Amino acid sequence: MGIAELKHKFMVVKHCEPAEANELLDFARRLYLRGEISLAEYRDLVRDLEKAGAYQPNETGEFAGL
Repeated sequence: MGIAELKHKFMVVKHCEPAEANELLDFARRLYLRGEISLAEYRDLVRDLEKAGAYQPNETGEFAGL
């Protein structure tokens, strides 16, 4: 699954376009946790979405100190 397919699936499920790459990253994470995509697909999506500007919450310090 590539970003284009992920974006299409997001729009089908959410009935709107993702506002930013982080929304797609969160959506990909949910798909992986539900077993809808493989670990390899998830890793590829994370890599490609990070190149597009997405970031993991732990990289920003949002949850620092928890």
